[in-house]
Amino acid sequence: MSKQLMLGNAALARGLYEAGCCVSSSYPGTPSTEVTEELAKFDEVYSEWAPNEKVAMETAFGACMAGKRSFCGMKHVGLNVAADPLFTIAYTGVNAGMVICVADDAGMHSSQNEQDSRHYAEAAKLPMLEPSDSAEALAFAKIAYEISEQFDTPVIIKMCTRVAHSQSVVETGERVVPAVKPYVKNIQKNVMMPANAKKRHYDVEKRMRALEEYAETSPLNRIEWGGTELGIITSSTSYQYVKEVFGETTSVLKLGMVHPLPEKLIKEFASKVKALAVVEELDPVIENYCKQLGLRVIGKDILPLEDEYSQNLIAAAFGRPVPQGKKLEDAVPPRPPVMCAGCPHRGMFYLLAKHKLTVFGDIGCYTLGATAPLNALDISTCMGASLSGIHGFNKALGKESEHKTVAVIGDSTFMHSGMTGLANIAYNQSVSTCIILDNSITGMTGHQQNPTTGYNIKGDPAGKIDLEALCRAMGFNRVRVVDPYDLASTEKVLMEELAADEASVIISRRPCALLKYVKHAPPLHVETDKCKSCKACMKLGCPAISMRDGKAVIDSTQCVGCGVCEELCKFGAIQA
Repeated sequence: MSKQLMLGNAALARGLYEAGCCVSSSYPGTPSTEVTEELAKFDEVYSEWAPNEKVAMETAFGACMAGKRSFCGMKHVGLNVAADPLFTIAYTGVNAGMVICVADDAGMHSSQNEQDSRHYAEAAKLPMLEPSDSAEALAFAKIAYEISEQFDTPVIIKMCTRVAHSQSVVETGERVVPAVKPYVKNIQKNVMMPANAKKRHYDVEKRMRALEEYAETSPLNRIEWGGTELGIITSSTSYQYVKEVFGETTSVLKLGMVHPLPEKLIKEFASKVKALAVVEELDPVIENYCKQLGLRVIGKDILPLEDEYSQNLIAAAFGRPVPQGKKLEDAVPPRPPVMCAGCPHRGMFYLLAKHKLTVFGDIGCYTLGATAPLNALDISTCMGASLSGIHGFNKALGKESEHKTVAVIGDSTFMHSGMTGLANIAYNQSVSTCIILDNSITGMTGHQQNPTTGYNIKGDPAGKIDLEALCRAMGFNRVRVVDPYDLASTEKVLMEELAADEASVIISRRPCALLKYVKHAPPLHVETDKCKSCKACMKLGCPAISMRDGKAVIDSTQCVGCGVCEELCKFGAIQA
C-alpha cells in the first residue's frame, strides 16, 4: 500500500489491475487513451489496440465470457461505434466481470461533438459510475467489477477530460485475481435470436429494478450535510466545483452512480432542504429525473447546456462572489492548432488547395488541413466518413464532381472504419479519388500503433496489413504510392488519378515527423538577398516559417529539413 499522485486515467488503470483485469482491448481517443496505455504497462494484463471500438468491445466481451475479467476503453464518439454490441451484451449479460470506460469531452478540447454518454446508459439499460477524482477512479474500477458479476451486467465507467487528465492522491493496493469462471454453454442466454432476446428483456428489466435498490444504499452515492437553505445534487467534476464554491455551507448529494439513480435517496435529500439544485455538465439527465419525481429544481434555467463548467461559472450562476484573477496587461496572441513542422500531410494539402479541389476529410491530424492558410478541407464528420461521403457526393453529381473531388483518410482511421467505405466505392463503382495519408502511426492521440505499423501496443513485432495489397484485393486497379515531400511527383500522380475514369487510391506515405526513429535532414535557411518577399513559402502554413522585416525566416529549432518550402521558392532563396 502506498500513496501516489496519479492522473485520473492512470488511477483507473491501476484500479482495473488491482481488481484482477486480465484482458484489455481499446481504441485510442482523447481523453481516454492513457487508461489503456497505463494498463498495458502491467505484464499480467493482456492489452491491445483494436482496429476500432466495436471490435474492442466485442473482444472484451469474448474474454469475459471465457471467465476472466475484461476491459475496453474509448472516448465518447467511440461509444457510438461500439453501440451495436453494447445494446446486445446488455441483454446477454456477462460471465466474469466486464468494465467499459467512456471518456466524455465537455468543452470539445479534441472532439467533433459534445455528446453526453449518460444517455447510452439509459438507452442500453446499463449501470454507469462516474468518479470525481483519481482516488474514486481507482476505487470505482474495483466496485464496477463487483457490480458486473453481482448483477450479471457490463458496467460503464464515465470519465471526463478534467477527471481523466487531472491529478490527485490515490492509495494503491495489491492485485487480487478472482478464480476463472468456467464457461458454460447457454444458448437461451447468449444467442440473441428474437425468441431468446424477448425473454432476456424481462431479465434486463428485473436487473434494473435490482440495481435501483442497490443505488439507494450504495456507498457510491452519499449525502454531505451542511446548511439546509440549499441542497445541491451533483456528480463528477461538477462535485469538485460545487465544493470549492459552497464549502461546508451547503448540503450536497454526491452521486457516484449516475444510472440508475436512487429515487428514495433523492427524495429524502430534497425533503430536508428548502431549495434544490442540480449541477451537472451538458444535458439535464439528473435534473429531468428529479422533475419526473415531482421535485422543483434549479438547474439549466441558470446553468448552460454547453461547454465545461468551472468554479467561477457556478459561483456566478448562484450569485456567489466570483474570485477575481489577475489580468495580463497585453492580450495573449491566439495560438490555433496547426500541423507540425515537417508534417507529411502538409505537402498533399498544399496541392489540394492549389488545385481548388473539394476535399472530404476525416478525423485525425489531417483535420488541421482545414485551418488557414491551407483551408483545404470542405467536410469532416466522423471516423471513416470521408470515403463514404465522396462516394455519395460523386454519385449525386457524376462528372460534375468526379474529377475535382478527393477524400483523405489516415492509415489508422482507414483501418478503423474506412475499409467499408472503400469497399462501397469498389462495389458500387463511383469514380472517386481516395487518398490514404499513411504517416505510419496513430498520430493525433499520441503515437499509438495500428494494424498497418507492424507493432503492437508494447512495441513488439505484430501482424502488418499491406495497404497496397488490401486496396487491390478490394477491386482497385489504380493504386499509387507517393512521397508527399516530393511535391512535383505527388502533383503529377494526383492529376493523373483525378483524370482517370475509374476509382483510384493514392497512398501518401511518409512517417510522422515526430516519430523518434525518423532521422531529419539539417534545417533549411533563407538567403535574405535572394528572397523576393513573394510569400509563396507562407502558403504552406508551416510553423517554422515566418516573415521578418519583409523577408522569409526559418526557425532552425523547428525546421526538420523536409524541403517542401524549398520546392516552392522560385528564386532559390531557401537552401539547406
